Amino acid sequence: MRPLGRALGRLPRWTGTLTWKAAAFITVMCCGLAALLGVLVHVQVTDRTVGEARGRALARLTEAAQAYEAGDRLPHGAGVDPPGLPAPLRELAADGYRGTMVGTRDPQPTMWAAGPADGGRALAVQVDYAQGARIIDALDEAIVWSSALASGATLCVGAFAVTRVTRRLQATAQVARRISAGDLDARVNDRRARNPARLQDEVAAVAGALDTMAATLQGKLLSEQRFTADVAHELRTPLTGLHAAAELLPPGRPTELVQDRVAALRTLTEDLLEISRLDSGGERLELAEERLAPLAQRVVRASGTPVEVRVVRDACVATDRRRLERVLGNLVANAHRHGRGPVVLTVDGARVTVRDHGGGYPEYLLEHGPQRFRTEGGAKGHGLGLTIALGQAEVLGARLEFANAPDGGATATLSLPETPRSTGTG
Repeated sequence: MRPLGRALGRLPRWTGTLTWKAAAFITVMCCGLAALLGVLVHVQVTDRTVGEARGRALARLTEAAQAYEAGDRLPHGAGVDPPGLPAPLRELAADGYRGTMVGTRDPQPTMWAAGPADGGRALAVQVDYAQGARIIDALDEAIVWSSALASGATLCVGAFAVTRVTRRLQATAQVARRISAGDLDARVNDRRARNPARLQDEVAAVAGALDTMAATLQGKLLSEQRFTADVAHELRTPLTGLHAAAELLPPGRPTELVQDRVAALRTLTEDLLEISRLDSGGERLELAEERLAPLAQRVVRASGTPVEVRVVRDACVATDRRRLERVLGNLVANAHRHGRGPVVLTVDGARVTVRDHGGGYPEYLLEHGPQRFRTEGGAKGHGLGLTIALGQAEVLGARLEFANAPDGGATATLSLPETPRSTGTG
């Protein structure tokens, strides 16, 4: 026999829904209630029917006993030790007691009544019990059919009511998933939650709380985005002047340090501005057909770092060249900054892979994606390169995935939508 837990674990997925559970619960409760009421009605009617038949049988037994004691002829259906008399009733009469019993071996249901006679014999009468048996059978059949009809009707009404509730819950869950995916404009807009004066159920309360939470979260995020954009814009003017002033300093090691820090600060400011534009969702693409292999080689040359370019199969893609170069440049720069050589950039159709041979990506990045201003292991940089690369990839409609190679090293894979025209080269 299979364990119960394993058998339940193999149930279809739809059996775990609230609708199915509610329907099963309603069915069980209806069947249980119908069975209880049916048993009570059956017992009451049976007791009444049997009681009436027993009363008639005992009355006839009394008449037969009077005739027997007077030596008169016994009435029809009465006799001493008649054939067919149930053995338990015969023994009861032989012991000097009177009793009744429904015969089970007769062709027709019969109510027997027996009492003591002389010589240890039994004086018995029989009364037709067929009508009473038919009444009980008809009652049992009516109980079964009415219970089934009532259970089916209750199940349909209950399933309809539960389905309406579960649909609202599913709509609320769908909106919650959209919000988690970044669609902060998604709202449930439950009609019951719009009017505070209207009586609200629990589903409306959850929908209203979700809408309120989404609106609050959207407001806070927009406020943070505006703050980041305002700070970056305000920093550009003094940084421009600072950069110009640093260029006028006399040559020397202190000047190089100042210029280096000013350049880093300018880069950080530009990255913050770019992230603000990506967060606002107002970026517009300038699409053009580009061949990936020449574009990847230009990115490597512009980086000024040793990168091996491998072309398995070149492809032509419709993309925004500036944004795609930004993505690949950030991936190459991240591989050199946080990984170890050799760094390999592979073009395989509309898929571009950047691989280093360092310690690989940290666990938090693989699980949750790049996080702003977070680096580990004392690595240099402000942690915005991969964030910008991921945001620009989303604008391009591409998919950027991060993974660690089995033999060590980090792997970033950019998958672009490929146009029908492509050429194979090796």
